Parts: sequence; C-alpha cells; structure tokens
Amino acid sequence: MSIKAQDFIKKFESYCPQWLAEEGDPVGLHIGTLDKPIQRVMMTLDVRPEVVAEAIEKKIDLLIAKHPPIFRPVKRLITDSPQEKMYADLLKHDIAVYAAHTNMDIIEDGLNDWFCEQLGIEVTGHLVQTHERGYKKLISYLPVEDAPRLRAALAKAGAGEQGEYDSTSFTSIGQGRFRPKAGANPTIGEVGRGEQVQEAKVEVIFPENIEEKVLQAMFAAHPYEEPAFDLFSIDAPVKTWGLGRIGELAKEQSLDDFAAHVKEVFQLEGLRVVRPTTSPQKMIKRVAICGGSGEKFYPAALAQGADVYITGDIYFHTAQDMQSAGLAAIDPGHYIESLCKEKFVEKFEKWKNEENWTVDFFVSETSTNPFEFK
Repeated sequence: MSIKAQDFIKKFESYCPQWLAEEGDPVGLHIGTLDKPIQRVMMTLDVRPEVVAEAIEKKIDLLIAKHPPIFRPVKRLITDSPQEKMYADLLKHDIAVYAAHTNMDIIEDGLNDWFCEQLGIEVTGHLVQTHERGYKKLISYLPVEDAPRLRAALAKAGAGEQGEYDSTSFTSIGQGRFRPKAGANPTIGEVGRGEQVQEAKVEVIFPENIEEKVLQAMFAAHPYEEPAFDLFSIDAPVKTWGLGRIGELAKEQSLDDFAAHVKEVFQLEGLRVVRPTTSPQKMIKRVAICGGSGEKFYPAALAQGADVYITGDIYFHTAQDMQSAGLAAIDPGHYIESLCKEKFVEKFEKWKNEENWTVDFFVSETSTNPFEFK
C-alpha cells in the first residue's frame, strides 16, 4: 500500500511525539511538504550537503533526521554557501525533511535506552525528569446493547491505556431514569413521560493530553441526544519521562576496563576519560548516560550516585569540576548518536510489515562525524 508522508509521520509521532521534545527544540517538518506520496525514506543523524547528495542519488522522498537542519533562523538563502545551497537542493528535488531531536532521546525504547542495551546497563530510571502526564477517568451511561460500540470507539481514541495494557475498561449494569422535557428528541421514551432503562456504566481511564479526542469519540458513538457522563482527574497513575538514563552494570569493573568496553561497543578510534582526583582507580557499577552534549546534567548523575557519567562534548572546565566532585566521566563524542539510524530503520521495517506499506527505507551511509583521531 502506497502512503503519503503525513501518514508515515502520524505513525512516527505515535511512537516519538513532538510534545515530548524539550521546550524550544525545533522538531517537526523543516523543509518541503508532508502532503505528498512517498516511496523512499532515509534515516540520518545530520542533514549535511553530503547527506543531501546521497538522498538525491537514491531518489529519496523524505529524510528523517535526529539533528534539526535549521536549528537557528536562517537570515539569508545564498546558494554560494554549501550549507545554504543544500536547502535549495532539497526543495529542487522535492525532498521533505523532518526532525526528531530531544523527543528521540526522551521516549521509552529510544536512543538512551538503546545505548544502555549496547553497553549492558540495566536501566533503573531517568537521569533528569522532563515530563509528567496525569490521567483522567471517564464514566458514561448508555443502553446495555450500545456499550460494546462505545468501548471500541473509546479504545480506538486511546482510552484504556494502563501500564503495559490498552483497551482496558470496566462495565457494570444498573437502572437509568429520566424524563424528556418539551423540545427534546429522545432516543428512548416520550416527551413528558418518565422512563426507566437498563443501562451500562462504562468506565475508562486515559492520558490527560488526549481528553478532547476521547470526548469526541464518546459523543460520536453515544446513542443519547444528551449523553450522561462524568469526567474527573485521578491521582494515579502518573507517567513520567526524562532525558538520559541511570542504571547498573551486572558486575563492578575498573574505569579503564569500562572505558575500553565503551570504545569497543561504539567502534571508536578513541574517547576521552575524566579520572576523579581523589580516586583515580575508581571502580564502576552505577552508570549515568546521556547522548549528545549532556555535560550540564552531571550534577544529576552525582545526585543519583553514579560512579561514571557517559556523555559527549564535555567542556574543559566542566571536566575539572567533575574531577573535584569525585565523578568519573567518559566522553565518547557526539557521533555515537548515529546508532539511531539503524535502530529506527528497524522500527520502520516493522511498521511496514504491520501496515502493509510499499515504502522502501534506507540508512544513510554518509558519515557526518567531523572528527578523526591521529
């Protein structure tokens, strides 16, 4: 089945929603349109001129990028500049560009979780909590025979999410009483006459951010002219998300051995190690990790009792502060985030089979790592 770009992105955002991105992060569509059919989609870490050349050669319709190509406003579009000519080339060849940045880091089963899988870290929590979502409860009353249709409509709208389950609900049977007044157009009964009907009481919980969608589904599926329902917030459960992860290694090991493990797992030519001044031979068990440039979160790693903090682009003076605080750190660079390319294409292929798409997916083969070791 051929699809439009907007249909693919709808599926993508059900897994990696924009609302989970950090405030001010320019995620979403950057270039082109999603209102077009797509046949070839490529996943990349960065959108650079070399990547665009690869996309043109492969006749790509849609680029999905980890790093937003337009992070700051573009003041001029002068094609004498390779970076700005890149935008013109994308438009000329009708290649849409969509970015998922910090939301890709924050989601469950996202980039930071994949790092932990690769390194053998058993995740115990987030490094820094960023989002919290409460739940609401909807109770609706309707004729018993109409309850299955309402439950199905509410589940389709997303109601009934509870931990690792979906489509959850509770139904009880009771007596409903009402009397239609003048001007009413009752589904059951007559104006001015009291009625007693066997009714189902359908109860569901749902994430508070989909309230409008759930209510619309209820009104569309409910048989009554004036649906009877209750809606209220509940104290639990509350779902949380966060940047980075904190977890444990199966066995304690030396900082040198663990650094060598990180280097091997990510196939690095080299990495930087910050060795604590007070314990240069520190043993490693509890690990904090945050992909990209996460040096500013090192106090959270300390607060959560991490023995070592893995993140990229550590600043010289921040490294000194880590040393003084007794925190070991490993800087494998920013480019380890390229893991997202293969992992997301795996997801795309799974969705393709589930949805019966005829779209072809590609991992960008272009390295955008500007550094090398000599």
